[in-house]
Amino acid sequence: MERIIIHSDLNNFYASVERKLNPELAGRPVAVCGNREERHGIVLAKSEEAKKFGIRTGDTVWQAQRKCPEVVIVPPHFDLYIKYSRRVRGVYARYTDLIENYGIDECWLDISKSTLLFPAYAGEKYIEKDGERFYAEGFLRHLGDTIRNAVREELGVTVSCGVSFNKVYAKLGSDLKKPDATSVISKAYFKQIIYGLPVEDLLFVGKATKEKLGALGLDTIGRLAAADEEFMFKTFGKVGQTLLKNARGEDDDPVKHIDDKREMKSIGNSSTYAEDITNPRRIKRLLYVLAESVAARLRESGQGLADTVHLWVRDADLKDFAAQKKVRHTALCGEIAEHAYDLFERNIKPPFKIRSLGVTVSGFDNGSSQLTFDETCGNYRKREAVERCVDAIRKKHGYDKLQRGIVAEDPVEMHTDVKSTHLIKPAKIDYPEED
Repeated sequence: MERIIIHSDLNNFYASVERKLNPELAGRPVAVCGNREERHGIVLAKSEEAKKFGIRTGDTVWQAQRKCPEVVIVPPHFDLYIKYSRRVRGVYARYTDLIENYGIDECWLDISKSTLLFPAYAGEKYIEKDGERFYAEGFLRHLGDTIRNAVREELGVTVSCGVSFNKVYAKLGSDLKKPDATSVISKAYFKQIIYGLPVEDLLFVGKATKEKLGALGLDTIGRLAAADEEFMFKTFGKVGQTLLKNARGEDDDPVKHIDDKREMKSIGNSSTYAEDITNPRRIKRLLYVLAESVAARLRESGQGLADTVHLWVRDADLKDFAAQKKVRHTALCGEIAEHAYDLFERNIKPPFKIRSLGVTVSGFDNGSSQLTFDETCGNYRKREAVERCVDAIRKKHGYDKLQRGIVAEDPVEMHTDVKSTHLIKPAKIDYPEED
């Protein structure tokens, strides 16, 4: 029998929690924004009322205020968002233990065997179509509505649910109608529902992939689903096969158990700075600050070592640049930082004015890599053991108790613990190009 997968997406989550804290914000345009003095002053979340004025996530504070002079700007309270997120998952856990997080405000649920939800529905659970039996749309909608109502009544925040037979379509469904809504993409009628939608509505189709597919005439999910398999493989490699599979509704990826760790494809951090950075030495120092967080998170993740370092740069004119390079497998802060700085030096020539920097690693070996003789003689293992020891000391006594010389050159940056102050959320990404 077909699976029943729900993708839940908490509506305007940060803004909704802020309204729980301050009921006077109800009905008013609200934007949760970072610190303007530190130039993190961008919109992180907004209420439905703010959306109507055209305020978008990523707008600067002044852009939001220009669009809506009455907008109420509030600072973020990440500890409370995490608390509410866990409470919401506590509601879900009553129905299933197959709960896979997709960031702080989204997750998938597999409720195919939910003994609590199924008996509560008195209507017809199945329909017959073309000689096959499928779950009825009314039954599937009941399941999503039951979960939505429980979250709203118990916690005072709303959620949109997509109900379908796989994770990709369930995610697409949760985006179809917001806020506080259930959208059903049933196995019996999924082609009629989604084949006419733009291809970028499909999970993991980002801007670059959308443009490449569009240039080939594959601008809707239906056109992508009808594409020739051999053509897709020749054009996109293995990625093309995945795109085709997702478009056709053939995704069979299971929802992970609530206790399972989500497989990571990359680990990274970025920061925006209080003033434009023009000094190369400071660029290098800031890349070390970011690499400290990335390396520590990589060691904690259990993903092993990484073989690719990515650099992201945004200048004072808000123009972005990104580059990456293959490296020998590593989890060392020093190596990650030096590779990132090498990418910067080779691609960004002075004079420059840098507003934001980001460092990411990918290509995890899950502990399968073998160090060469040269690498072993280079004391890699000893250096990794030292960094793990530093992790333990910082965890017990504070981040700034042990610091690298280059970072300690600046009394502010030596106290900047990116790992502890940055909240990570998966984003819509592009598949990498095949070599």
